[in-house]
Amino acid sequence: MKSFFAHETSVIDSGCQIGKGTNIWHFSHIMPNCFIGENCNLGSNVVISPKVVLGNNVKVQNNVFICTGVICEDDVFLGPSVVFTNIKNPRSAIKRKDQYIKTVVKKGASIGAMVAIVCGNTIGEYAFIGAGAVVLKEVLPYALVVGNPSKQIGWISEYGHRLEFNEFGHAVCSESKEKYQLKNNTVLKISP
Repeated sequence: MKSFFAHETSVIDSGCQIGKGTNIWHFSHIMPNCFIGENCNLGSNVVISPKVVLGNNVKVQNNVFICTGVICEDDVFLGPSVVFTNIKNPRSAIKRKDQYIKTVVKKGASIGAMVAIVCGNTIGEYAFIGAGAVVLKEVLPYALVVGNPSKQIGWISEYGHRLEFNEFGHAVCSESKEKYQLKNNTVLKISP
């Protein structure tokens, strides 16, 4: 008996490992040799290419494409119609399957609807990428990023609220009371 749910219209190819409590919804296709952790939710019409790795508690909304070379750590959120790439210079007539470039989405990061992530970049822990952004470079942990091309406009807490740092580089999340410090363009969480 399976420990995960897959809708009858979904297709799961051979060699996949899918964790307990994961749900895979209508018309989704999980290609060979993927690893999907526990308690994930994959919406309708999600396509996951071979050898993709999704950690535990990853939420993938409808119409998302995750290509080979992508690793999403635990607690990642991918909004509707997010698209990843894995080749910097694709051409239809030239096969480059041996040149896929890795992209890593670190723990707790959230990526908004209709974001495009160009391959070869790391999205830092708890980063937040606003809807419609086109990500062409690394995103720092806790960074708030928007636009095309994307640019950082601030910092965000693990709880998902914008951080306002004082002149000493300290911030407190208003709802969760988490405390943060900003030093040398790096955000550190200093209390729960």
